[in-house]
Amino acid sequence: MNPSHNLFLIGPTGAGKTSIGRRLAAHYGLSFVDLDQEIEHHCGVDVNTVFAIEGEAGFRQRESALLDECSRRPGVLLATGAGAVLAEPNRRHLAGRGYVVWLQTTIEQQLERLERDHRRPLLAGADRPERLQAMAQVREPIYRELADLAVPGEHGGVVAASERCIALIDHHWQRPYA
Repeated sequence: MNPSHNLFLIGPTGAGKTSIGRRLAAHYGLSFVDLDQEIEHHCGVDVNTVFAIEGEAGFRQRESALLDECSRRPGVLLATGAGAVLAEPNRRHLAGRGYVVWLQTTIEQQLERLERDHRRPLLAGADRPERLQAMAQVREPIYRELADLAVPGEHGGVVAASERCIALIDHHWQRPYA
């Protein structure tokens, strides 16, 4: 069991890290931080623009720096970007500074949830299913290794998913000050 003051959400694009994360943060009395939104705030432009100017490598450098900074804060729920787990230092920070919850989802659920979302640079183009599958092959083993708790994705709304997460987290997460 990982006793920590922080909750960190990992998982693929469209798993609900931001939507569910806001509800979990409110429930547990934690400050909510969305890593992509932090990047946008610090850069003054959206993630697509960062990708267009600096490429994925530049984006990942910014992501790592802010993940390091944000994960040091006490009492935070951090919703990471889907690819934040790719860098080993990020994995070390997440594992060492918080209780890591993997929000699982299927490719079909991702496609359904992201149907009208065109803000994600790594999903630009017509071959979304193939891109999502390729990302899953690389990232799922990392999510599995890093997670203190895996929450299976099911069809349903954010409220039901949040309640499911809370029930599982309450059963497994030993908060140091609870």
